[in-house]
Amino acid sequence: MAALEITNETARLHGPLLQRAGAIAASLFDVEAIDFRDFADRTSLRPRTRCVRLARGPVATMSREGAGMTSLTYADPVGETALAMLLAAMAGPEDPIAADPESLSVFALAERLAASDIPVLVNGPTGTGKEVLSRFIHARSPRRDRPFIAVNCAAMPETMLEAMLFGHQKGAFTGATAASEGFMRAADGGTLLLDEIAELPLSLQAKLLRALQEQEVVPIGSTRAIKVDVRVIACANRDLPTEVAAGRFRADLFYRLNVFPLELRPLRERSDDIAPLAFAMALRHAGRMGAGASPGSRGVPCFTEGALAMLRLHSWPGNVRELENVVRRALLLSLGAKQIAPEHIVFDSPARLVGTPVIGGLDMGPLPAAPGEAIDGDRKLASIVQHSEARAIVETLEACGGNRLRAARELGISERTLRYRLASMREAGIEIGRAAIGGGR
Repeated sequence: MAALEITNETARLHGPLLQRAGAIAASLFDVEAIDFRDFADRTSLRPRTRCVRLARGPVATMSREGAGMTSLTYADPVGETALAMLLAAMAGPEDPIAADPESLSVFALAERLAASDIPVLVNGPTGTGKEVLSRFIHARSPRRDRPFIAVNCAAMPETMLEAMLFGHQKGAFTGATAASEGFMRAADGGTLLLDEIAELPLSLQAKLLRALQEQEVVPIGSTRAIKVDVRVIACANRDLPTEVAAGRFRADLFYRLNVFPLELRPLRERSDDIAPLAFAMALRHAGRMGAGASPGSRGVPCFTEGALAMLRLHSWPGNVRELENVVRRALLLSLGAKQIAPEHIVFDSPARLVGTPVIGGLDMGPLPAAPGEAIDGDRKLASIVQHSEARAIVETLEACGGNRLRAARELGISERTLRYRLASMREAGIEIGRAAIGGGR
């Protein structure tokens, strides 16, 4: 595990934050390719590196100059915002982004698996980053300089799937005006990702099993087997043992693929990933939304603590894909602003505290209007959500005598999340009585 390369002056000024980020980043990124420095340092960059410049200030800011330089200003080196911003700035275009212990343990295991050639089956709901994990395994493997071919088994016509996987000879069927090597031969020496493997027709599963066992393919129209050297990673968003029991997936193919299973949990169950992912998506999309300080650089609005609290409290039925929708929407709504505040956060579906609309026995209040009903003024979705959550939080705090730790336990959230939510309520102009918040833990 490589350590961060930083100068003594950078360590003196930004050491606490870099130490926190370094413990995470060394397992996810090529940290030797990153040049860390204080914003005032104008010495020459190390060759073939991307630069992250750091500064301390009262307000968090981000900007990006081209693809190779990101500048951050942070207020609190031990806060969630500073760590999330730095992890997002450090990540390359193909790098995974994670901070939650659950996710980091999966990537640590994936790095150990990368050194071998055994098949890997990645399970998890749609939108959780299964292809990102697969690319990470390939990038850390001895096959990293060979092809990575991703095949979505649900996106190809069933009639063409065999030819696209195994190849075909010229004239093998109507329309085959030229020979094709197929995806398996295209991945020779590298990695083949079979995404949504549960959608593969039963008629092809036996042929795929033989190809994987023998490491050879027979193109359509040919009688000669062609050897291939392919490492296979399969992804499934449905429970394959259930599919096997139902007769929709071959048991022998399942056991061939399931040599080492990895599972990605839903985003709501790895909440520490949300902030760094949100900042990374803001960096990626800010320029496309019209935000920018000058033609050569672009400013990126930063999430306030209240906005991050809203993101952490959402249930994320669409996982990372939904988070990207929310970030892009927030960037559009915050055009001209330096920060993304709670009023800029609009979810794909009604937001609620994770798990249930009833918390600590308290009803969360009236639901948003049904589709088609007019919603205006204070009846906007964000306002409804904030006030119903605020009522539940304030009533619980009052019942607990202002003790935040007890209230957080009653609400089923962490004390840190409760603090973030209280900050969000203050930013949104929701008054909180002194008796409700008290001063104790």
